[in-house]
Amino acid sequence: MDIKVTTLAGKDAGKLEISDGIFALDPREDILQRVVRWQLAKKQQGTHQAQTRADVSRTGAKMYKQKGTGRARHSSGRAPQFRGGGKAHGPVARDHTHDLPKKVRALGLKHALSAKAKASNLIVIDDLALGESKTKALASSFASLGLTNALMIGGAELDQNFKHAAANIPNIDVLPVQGINVYDILRRNTLVLSKSAVEALEERFK
Repeated sequence: MDIKVTTLAGKDAGKLEISDGIFALDPREDILQRVVRWQLAKKQQGTHQAQTRADVSRTGAKMYKQKGTGRARHSSGRAPQFRGGGKAHGPVARDHTHDLPKKVRALGLKHALSAKAKASNLIVIDDLALGESKTKALASSFASLGLTNALMIGGAELDQNFKHAAANIPNIDVLPVQGINVYDILRRNTLVLSKSAVEALEERFK
């Protein structure tokens, strides 16, 4: 299918033919959910740890005699019901990552791209480059394009002026094409691809 190409100034820059096998699939929410869950699990540090009764430094002596007090039969002050005791069933340090087949990951990226195209939230710009690193000028360009919440995907090498100018604009993320991922695509309203990014994606999924 064909998609309109614009410039950062909002001017028409012709059309670009994009692959139906990447941008025109029928998005499946279950695949997107699996990939996002896999990504977020990889990001978890897994360093949360609570002290159990085995970790608490406290005397193990019996608190009081077994009979005659009228109170419950307690043994150790390390039990979870006592102040200063260990945590029952608390979090333990562990690895949260799980496996996801490469084919499912690749399919998830295609479905995320197709979801943006289907919702008309995909914009192709001829080149994500600036002559000078000016945030104010770039913000006005985004305003003319109607971009307030967007993920910008450049080529293999990002233009440093563009990257630095966009860094101070809220709700705008800039990534090279190697860093494109399902979670970042879905968390922003609009996906903006450069022509070189489209070519790299089509080469990747060829």
